Amino acid sequence: MVGKVKNYFAGGNTARGFHSLYDSNLQGLDRLFILKGGPGTGKSSLMKKIGNEWLEKGYNIEFLHCSSDNNSIDGVIIPALKVGIVDGTAPHVIEPQAPGAVEEYINLGEAWNSQKLRFHKNKIQRLTNQISESFQTAYATFNEALDIHDDWEKIYIGSMDFKKADQLTNKLIENFFGKMKLNKKSDIRHRFLGAATPMGAVDFVPNLTEEITKRYFIKGRPGSGKSTMLKKLAAAAEERGVDAEVYHCGFDPNSLDMVILRELGIAIFDSTAPHEYFPSRDGDEIIDMYELLIEPGTDEIYADFITEISGKYKTKMTEATSYLAKAKDLHDELEEIYVSAMDFTVVEKIQSEIREKINELGDLAEVNA
Repeated sequence: MVGKVKNYFAGGNTARGFHSLYDSNLQGLDRLFILKGGPGTGKSSLMKKIGNEWLEKGYNIEFLHCSSDNNSIDGVIIPALKVGIVDGTAPHVIEPQAPGAVEEYINLGEAWNSQKLRFHKNKIQRLTNQISESFQTAYATFNEALDIHDDWEKIYIGSMDFKKADQLTNKLIENFFGKMKLNKKSDIRHRFLGAATPMGAVDFVPNLTEEITKRYFIKGRPGSGKSTMLKKLAAAAEERGVDAEVYHCGFDPNSLDMVILRELGIAIFDSTAPHEYFPSRDGDEIIDMYELLIEPGTDEIYADFITEISGKYKTKMTEATSYLAKAKDLHDELEEIYVSAMDFTVVEKIQSEIREKINELGDLAEVNA
């Protein structure tokens, strides 16, 4: 029987720069292979191949997707074996906890022809600088969009009933947990359910919630308390020893978009654009923050201002995405140089070595099962 895939992002292109949540998702692994090497050296392909091999063997796997390239992944984890493989090149800074004992560095640069690369040195340096500049411009533009979004939020914050917001949150905490207090420490994982990518906003809400029995779709406006409520629910889970997947906003990582409590079969998420979904299964429920908490008529009173500010916000987001797309085009050009200098038979040999090491862990897991 084929295993199941869980898709998410562990790093994102945000209004606060590149934001990494890798440490949270790599905690607890017994073995971690960290891949080094330039663009086009086959890191993503290697990870996909090994991940899919274990998927076919019936193991569940996690794909950590790349926010800068829609067709690439930045990591793969096989939870049952407590093993992972990740791209350890910039901007992914992986801090080793026990080098050699847990983390092992794999240098795919062994497979390239340095003489060929030296011939393209000036072009490599130029493209690398242009890619960096494009990302920095994208982050700065996302930050401008965040400032606009903050002004948009102020409309609804000023019209919000905070007492009712507290009552709603407390009611949900009571419904979710009751008097529950588990005799264990919570396993809390911080992730992104989606990301700003060169092709626009992408999310994995359907995949992440496909096995959840009770889904809460939070509707509302900017500033209507969605993230604050999710933070309080995540904190309540941790206090009670309940495991939680805490999904941050791919635009502003200081905000939350979703909390999943798999032990309880519950997911609650911000179901507004750019990850807008509607109930489609038995058990799905809408929580409308505008209807419950915001002064009636607020949309109508501020209609002209909302139209203007939402237009400015969308324009800035489109502009920022164009810089991510430009970085991707430049990266593709850089990849071509490295691909032309690679001996992929060496990469295949490295892949076989990693595969063997993971197979040994799999054999050991079966013996101990």
